[in-house]
Order: sequence, then C-alpha cells, then structure tokens
Amino acid sequence: MNHIRVVLIEDCDLTRMALKTALRERSEVDCIGEAATGKEGLQSIRKLVPDVAIVDIGLPDLDGIALTRQLKSTPIATKVLILTLQDREEAVMAAFAAGADSYCMKDTKLEWLLDAIATTHQGNAWIDPAIARIVLSRARHDNLARENSPTNANLPEGYSLTERELEVLQLIVEGYSNADIAKALYITVGTVKTHVRNILNKLCANDRTQAAVQALRSGIVKL
Repeated sequence: MNHIRVVLIEDCDLTRMALKTALRERSEVDCIGEAATGKEGLQSIRKLVPDVAIVDIGLPDLDGIALTRQLKSTPIATKVLILTLQDREEAVMAAFAAGADSYCMKDTKLEWLLDAIATTHQGNAWIDPAIARIVLSRARHDNLARENSPTNANLPEGYSLTERELEVLQLIVEGYSNADIAKALYITVGTVKTHVRNILNKLCANDRTQAAVQALRSGIVKL
C-alpha cells in the first residue's frame, strides 16, 4: 500500500509532537518532515515535495494563508490541509481564496483527520462540518444578492444557484437526509433529489462537500 507522505507545519511544539506521534502510528500515513515556522515549512515542502502539507494558520513569520498562497503559485503539486482552531469566517474564506484544498479543526477526532488527509490526497476537498456551514452561509448570502442584481447575468453559465437550491445545500451540510430536507422544506423526496443533482451539476462537483468549495472558487463567493 502506498503511504501518503505528509509534512506537518505547526508552531506549537506539544501539538506538533502529538500529531506527529499519532500520524506515525498509522500505516497509511508517512510523516516525512515537520517545521515550526511558515518559512521553514515552505522550504521543507519545496525540498521534500510531500503529497499533503498540514498547515496551521497562525504560524510565525509567514502565516498559513500566506504560505498557501506562495505554494500555490509554484508548480509543486502538494495539497494543503489547513489545520487550525480558527473558525472565523474571515480566516476560512481567506484560506480557501489562497488555494487551500481542505480545512480541518484541530479539535477534530483522529479518524476525521485521517479521512481529511486521505480525501485531500485524492484530489478532493475535505471541510470540517463547522467550516462547511460558514462557507455555505456565505455562499447563500452572496448568491441571493447576485440573483437580485443585474450583475448576475455576468456569472459563468451554469453557476447560478436558485434560492431553493441554496436552501437544500445548507441543509445537506447540516446533516439532513433527503427525507429530512423534504420535511423541512415541505417538498417531496423526489424534488429534493432533483435539487441535489442540479446543485452538483451546476457546480461541477463530485459530491456535496466539493460543491461548497466550488461555490467559493468559481466566483459565486468572493471575499
């Protein structure tokens, strides 16, 4: 089995050591490097070229957002998984705008972190449920504003979600099943399935989590 090669960039020594120990106990992950500052982390990524870089936002000398932005401006294909305690909208949106591939909270379960690493490595987005709600809430607000604005006509064809589709998308992220969504919105399960299919098609997303990221990166949501 091929290991997922990761570099861990975290300024807190105790947190970095704990994460490194936990990851090294898992056969599917190979922690090949670590760094305590943003500049050191960027150098490690350039030297080791890991599959995934786990990056803390609050790094000294070069924060995680700036590190991500610089990395994404190079040909290096390393994926970036932001790992942080910050769930403020500004930090979340700035991280994705900089090119972060996934966003995970530090207090998440180890199994979730491992899932986030694997998903990110596969080229898909992994978003912590709390973060996903922030992204979709922002998407819903900005999308509704654009639908009522003449500038909506300037959006790329196929990227404009209806108000109902945004409502369905919000409930999906909050963990509602199709049946629960139908009850909440007073529509049939068949209608819910149609909305879900339309959402994924419009945003060119393979799954529901990717839809939130596509809404941001396609220009529907902007800082």
